[in-house]
This record gives sequence, structure tokens and C-alpha cells, in this order.
Amino acid sequence: MENKHAKRVDIVSIKMVREGSTKYENRKIETPFDAYVLLKNFLEDSDREKLLVVCLDTKNQPINICTVSVGTLNSSLVHPREIFKTAILSNSNQIMLAHNHPSGISAPSNEDKAMTNRIKDAGVILGIELIDHIIIGSNEYFSFKENRLM
Repeated sequence: MENKHAKRVDIVSIKMVREGSTKYENRKIETPFDAYVLLKNFLEDSDREKLLVVCLDTKNQPINICTVSVGTLNSSLVHPREIFKTAILSNSNQIMLAHNHPSGISAPSNEDKAMTNRIKDAGVILGIELIDHIIIGSNEYFSFKENRLM
């Protein structure tokens, strides 16, 4: 006799799909400027805010880059689980965030500061360190690390 209240449970596996690759001459990200050089082509001329997460290995070598959020002209919604999903699947022990300001001005907003602190705190719990957050404007960048905001 079949139980009328039984529910099927899906059996799943989780995989990452490589959508492409980019050449990175430096191999390591040793300074915020290195990160800017790697990421500016992804963000600089976009007409909407985009948030990227860069997953790094223990030698600060990028493992992958993932677009986490595409927002509007001046905002992008993001939740820590979306940022750390890629890092966990990549077995990354540290990450870097980067997003653009379509206005061209790279100064962080109060929302940028709050989000960075929230992601940093979530990373402490998960054991995945947020090493920097780069904001890219028109031929300029802002680093939370360089400006001692983290």
C-alpha cells in the first residue's frame, strides 16, 4: 500500500561549468592593482553594476572568476550565499570581490561598505577569507584593503 503523504526527494550532484577562460600573465594577485588589471576588462565599460567574485588558491593565484550579480545603473542585490557558493565549489580558501560603478566614480557607497563587512563576517564563519573588494570606475579603482576599510 502506497503512502499518500510520501514525497519524492531529488538526488542531485553539483557541478561548475566553465564558460570560457582568460589569460592572466602575472599568475598571482599580489596587489590591488594586479586585481584591477585582471578585472577591468570585465567591468569597466558596463552600463550596469556587476559584481564578480574571484576565487583564489593559497598562493593568491586566481582559480576562477564568477559573475555573481548584474544589477541596475546604480545598484546590485547580492546575498553572501551567492558569493560563497563558487568559493566552496572551487575549494578556495580566499576570495576577492570586484564590482563597477557605471558612473565612473570608484568611491564606495555606504551600501558598498556594509556589504563588504557582511561578506567579510560570513567568510570568517566559513573559513574563506575576503582579502579585498575592488570598485572599478573609469580608468580608476578603489581598493578596500589599500584604503584600510577592511
